[in-house]
Amino acid sequence: MRYVMRQKLLSFGDDFTIKNDRGDEVFFVDGRLISIGDKLSFEDMEGNELARIRQRLLTIGKTYEIERGGHTTVVHKHLFTPFTCKFSIDVPGRNDLEAKGNLLDHEYQIRDARGRVVAEVSKRWFRFTDTYGVDIAPGHDDVTVLATAVVIDLCCHEDKD
Repeated sequence: MRYVMRQKLLSFGDDFTIKNDRGDEVFFVDGRLISIGDKLSFEDMEGNELARIRQRLLTIGKTYEIERGGHTTVVHKHLFTPFTCKFSIDVPGRNDLEAKGNLLDHEYQIRDARGRVVAEVSKRWFRFTDTYGVDIAPGHDDVTVLATAVVIDLCCHEDKD
């Protein structure tokens, strides 16, 4: 499934809207303005919380938790990866993933342990800042993958400042 994820420029906190391939808004990510560490709520357009994103504090390197359906996925940014961003994505069970990308091109792939592409996140076709295309392979949890793309944006956006 293809999505377009765009960070709202004029908002309080880190807010994102996510549209499907038909241009319909399907998800909203609401970032809390005042909190210690990043805290975001991933919601459908009716305001139902589908996942919660929370930054872990006091860790080496940026680490976030995505809580969804009673399970927690942990996304951790690797510290020493010159010219790239690299993330470990600890999914409950044996389904761990890895995301790698080129900081200069704003291109990311999320792959499973066998090297198969789970999702591609690309800024290539968008001129707007913080707007990404996200293409998710069939059979994967779209909400968790999109929440991971939000975390990657939060981590890499800070590096650009």
